[in-house]
Amino acid sequence: MKIISVNVGLPRPVLWNGRRIMTGIFKEPVEGRVKVRKLNLAGDGQADLSVHGGVQKAVYVYPSEHYPFWRRELELEDLPWGSFGENLTTEGLWEDEVHVGDRFRIGTAEVVVTQPRMPCFKLALRFDREDIVERFLESGRPGFYVAVVQEGELGAGDAAERVHEDENGVSVVDVVRLYLDKDRSDPDLLRRAVGVAALPESWRGHFRKRLGAA
Repeated sequence: MKIISVNVGLPRPVLWNGRRIMTGIFKEPVEGRVKVRKLNLAGDGQADLSVHGGVQKAVYVYPSEHYPFWRRELELEDLPWGSFGENLTTEGLWEDEVHVGDRFRIGTAEVVVTQPRMPCFKLALRFDREDIVERFLESGRPGFYVAVVQEGELGAGDAAERVHEDENGVSVVDVVRLYLDKDRSDPDLLRRAVGVAALPESWRGHFRKRLGAA
């Protein structure tokens, strides 16, 4: 498991459907060592802090293995690292094998997995197509956010070493499936999801209500 590319970008204005939108979704690969801070990577930023960024969404991770799929789906020959707004493009970190609450050491930093990425309209803006938000969510390829447990620095080529595996065993994909499958949820999985301390309270509260109604 390792880092393929480190990608950063600051918010910038973009015209979308006749509106001027500030967005930080455009990320580009950078070379060398990059500082990992509590709220983001050095040189990176988010535009709408009410829904993006923050301690629990400090860094966005996306598997490089999904890129061939999206090149076919979107009929794009050129799809550079960072195209999905991820800060870290990775190898070997699949969403069905990574659990919310797992901790990884990358370079001199340590991070903890907090939640899957739930796409908003800015992904449609990035690719200039309205259908990608729903397709991204239903693809089972959401990537995931991490919080920074220990600040440090990292770079492309660094190993991602899992130093702790959450005992609840709730994968990133499990959380997405619970979210999408509102009428046929697995009560045991819901209970385990509620017990994941690293999962933000907004998610846990939602699943707690669903469990009570089950």
